[in-house]
Amino acid sequence: MISAILLYNQKGEVLISRLYREHRWRNISDLFRIQVISNTDVRSPVLTMGTTTFCHVKHENIYVVAITRQNADVALIFEFLYKIVALGVSYFGKLDEESVKSNFALIYELLDEILDFGYPQNTETDTLKMYIMTEGVRSEIRAEETSKITMQATGAISWRRDNIKYRRNEVFVDVFEDVNLLMSAAGNVLRADVNGHIILRAFLSGTPECKFGLNDRLLIDNSEDDQRNTKTKAAAGSVSLEDCQFHQCVRLGKFDQDRTISFIPPDGEFELMKYRAVENINLPFRVHVLVNELGKSRVEYKVAVKATYGSKLFATGVSVKIPTPLNTASVNTHVNQGKAKYEPSENAIYWRINRFPGDSEFIFSGEAELLSATTKTKTWSRPPVALQFNLMMFTSSGLLVRYLKVFEKSNYTSVKWVRYVVRAGSYEIRVCIVH
Repeated sequence: MISAILLYNQKGEVLISRLYREHRWRNISDLFRIQVISNTDVRSPVLTMGTTTFCHVKHENIYVVAITRQNADVALIFEFLYKIVALGVSYFGKLDEESVKSNFALIYELLDEILDFGYPQNTETDTLKMYIMTEGVRSEIRAEETSKITMQATGAISWRRDNIKYRRNEVFVDVFEDVNLLMSAAGNVLRADVNGHIILRAFLSGTPECKFGLNDRLLIDNSEDDQRNTKTKAAAGSVSLEDCQFHQCVRLGKFDQDRTISFIPPDGEFELMKYRAVENINLPFRVHVLVNELGKSRVEYKVAVKATYGSKLFATGVSVKIPTPLNTASVNTHVNQGKAKYEPSENAIYWRINRFPGDSEFIFSGEAELLSATTKTKTWSRPPVALQFNLMMFTSSGLLVRYLKVFEKSNYTSVKWVRYVVRAGSYEIRVCIVH
């Protein structure tokens, strides 16, 4: 599997070197420094030189590199490298050159625990922190606790320790969705999709069994063959999800049977599920843009933004970025809500609305005075108008949490909280030019 793990700084110096196979590592470590770190043209995270393959991720000012000389699973190697980064951030607060130099002994100890002769083992942070501790949290481990640690490190539920107790048992569910949109100047949707994340913060006593239910009309499409064979789109009102990924605590067999997400949750915050949606997308805003170029001295703008969600909801942090030509001298603006300001350094007008109620429409109008060019200038490419926003208690994919049930042998009562947040990913509308 993995033949070696190395950590480099930006100068190409080796900070950490853990070898699991016998090779001429001095030459190989120099090879990565010359071929990747010193070569600005290299963009691929995978480099194969002869029979040796380097897989690396760059974090802060260090390179985390895995070397293999076998036909290894590259996806697994990268997952492991990102686990190393996450462990470093969890232990040191920040994984960079300074923290590596200050904690090299602890890093070697962690590598010995999470890699066995080059094969990844348990990388759960909570489990490792029970017996590998930094100086600030170092404490004596009682003899009766060692058997529990062993069971957790090798057992089926490595992500949760035993005998967790809370005075108030609560579960917080956050459904975050990032909406990506590209709309043509004529108002046609060219591309629209949603990237979703379901984050849970579980503060539950004991070892609870949780059952998480989503929409009744839920379609899951994870395979390429199913996508090619699907001739009809999802019916209106149904929710079609793609590329679903679950936390390791989820029982996938149960989900395939009845679409119920059954799991024993880790303690604290974790990502339960990731998904994509490309059908039946509910766009929270409709934007219409008109740009009138009056010769070479003036450009007029008119932008209308309409909220499509209900009147009881409101969006916050709404920002509309309206591009201007490179030779703009001054800008005059008028808005019926919020504030508009020209930012010369970014060649754009920013129209900001702190609170945007539902079922309302606001209009921006303005004009840009242009400098007369004495030399040939670069043609204005007319970039699209971009929108940023945050909208609570709304989902663009239509996904809803129907129920969350908690079963535990002590039969305690738990409190559940559900929150939906829709944010703008790449939300762009192309400019309609009027002459």
